[in-house]
Amino acid sequence: MRRLAHLLISLFLLTGCASGSENSNGALSSQDIMFAEMMIPHHEQALEMSELAFTNTTNPDVLALAEQISSAQEPEIELMKSWPGVDAMGHAGHTMAGMLDENEMEMLRVSTGADFDRLFLEGMIKHHEGAIDMAEKIIDSANQEVAKLGSSILASQEAEIQAMKALLGK
Repeated sequence: MRRLAHLLISLFLLTGCASGSENSNGALSSQDIMFAEMMIPHHEQALEMSELAFTNTTNPDVLALAEQISSAQEPEIELMKSWPGVDAMGHAGHTMAGMLDENEMEMLRVSTGADFDRLFLEGMIKHHEGAIDMAEKIIDSANQEVAKLGSSILASQEAEIQAMKALLGK
């Protein structure tokens, strides 16, 4: 009987059925889903801001940054949309931390040259700080893919903030 109990416990642990390991690469927690549903529209606004750079500035540093942001965030959006249980429109229309309001977005749309560069950089710093706040909440997720994405967002956006501050001369 004792041997059977050890065998069952070993089997339980090996198959990932033990407490705490059910989400390692399986189902997302409600916090993971909420993160994705909030980060998708957050990233979509960053893409919209970056698209404006391609028409509103000729500054090669700002253009390179906008391209870098787009290249990083487009696949992150697709990844989060692929997660089971995530409603990509779940938080659309809600303002997340760091997002620009409609007035700020309109100012960005109508500005050009150095004015655009300043508004874009200041707005994107604020935007990235909001994303960092959200990502910090999931870096310890039991789901390895979610935790990895959170860590990646933290690292890339912290580095981009430093680059943007340098471009602003801060």
